[in-house]
Amino acid sequence: MKSKFFSRQKSNKRINCYQYVFYDIITIMKRKLFFIIPAAVIGAVILFAVLFILFLTIVEYRPKPVENIPFTSGTKMLLRGKPYSLMNWNIGYAGLGKDEDFFMDGGKKVRPDSKKYVEKYFDGIKKTIGSYTSDILFIQEIDLKSKRTWKMNQFEVIKNLTGKGSSFAYNYKCFYVPFPLPTIGKIESGVSTFTDFETTSAQRNSLPVPFKWPVRLANLKRCMLITRIPVYENGGDSGRELVLANFHLEAFDSGEGKIAQTKALKKFIDDEYAKGNYVIAGGDFNQRFPGSETFGLVWKDGWHPGQLDADMLDSGWQFVFDDSLPTCRSNARPYNDEDAAAHNWQYHVIDGFIISPNIEKLSINVIDKDFENSDHNPIYMTFELK
Repeated sequence: MKSKFFSRQKSNKRINCYQYVFYDIITIMKRKLFFIIPAAVIGAVILFAVLFILFLTIVEYRPKPVENIPFTSGTKMLLRGKPYSLMNWNIGYAGLGKDEDFFMDGGKKVRPDSKKYVEKYFDGIKKTIGSYTSDILFIQEIDLKSKRTWKMNQFEVIKNLTGKGSSFAYNYKCFYVPFPLPTIGKIESGVSTFTDFETTSAQRNSLPVPFKWPVRLANLKRCMLITRIPVYENGGDSGRELVLANFHLEAFDSGEGKIAQTKALKKFIDDEYAKGNYVIAGGDFNQRFPGSETFGLVWKDGWHPGQLDADMLDSGWQFVFDDSLPTCRSNARPYNDEDAAAHNWQYHVIDGFIISPNIEKLSINVIDKDFENSDHNPIYMTFELK
């Protein structure tokens, strides 16, 4: 019979053997985990990105080529042979006032630091709009419900401020814009037309989109907001219309988008004029006007506009702009009065109008607000239907 001593030795050998095996298993698991955990994290990030892009694809804003949109009509009759006024302003969603820069222009910020800045800029915008009497008001970059403006419904406020008939068309609608950091977030923004005149219809006419999937998902889908106003003479309807096209053309593309959108604009206004209508097309062209050389290249870096073709308009049509003052300033950094006074700033003249041959321009002026509440100055035109 074996002694207890030999039994204990065998038992200890088995325990030591188990310990080595267990140690080897732990070592192998640690080595695998060294690769498994990072791979799992990377896989989770990729899966989230794929699912997020899929979600944006499902909820993507897909406007039709032409859509009738809600509008309220003014009551004033539009008559031939009388002077009228039109004010145009890209208000920069009350987020691009004097204290702001913008990452797409070479700056750093995505939106103002706090809601109080948006409220301050918007109060100044409302004051300016209320200080000028106009029969028609074009607004670009007006927000309905966006993260960048703390969900302020700027359209309703200006509608109530002016008391005019009104319409709104989306230029930018995205459930969530995931860039940069901090992210832009939800966007609902567009263009609005306000007028005292009787209005018969308002339409959103889509413009070509230069961006491809998936960049297109969180990008702008630009349009023309078309408003039709009957023209009266001798107390009755003349059978003609004043057709208004309010737009904000492509900014941050390689150039093809601006060209394609401008071609679409030209086709539309030519077709309307061929029907015997009066046509005013205006807003933010994001392009320099032919013959305007007042504000040239100052900063090589940052955003610069395109160039409108001097030969794009047929005989009798006019580009209407005022380049005695800039209509837009660079957002590469917050606006500095000292640099501006020393002419060390990049300015542009990109806001204006195209009018048909049957309309007479009486005056055009930039309203100098020194970019206090927007990166654009408003412009003011008076005109008469021939």
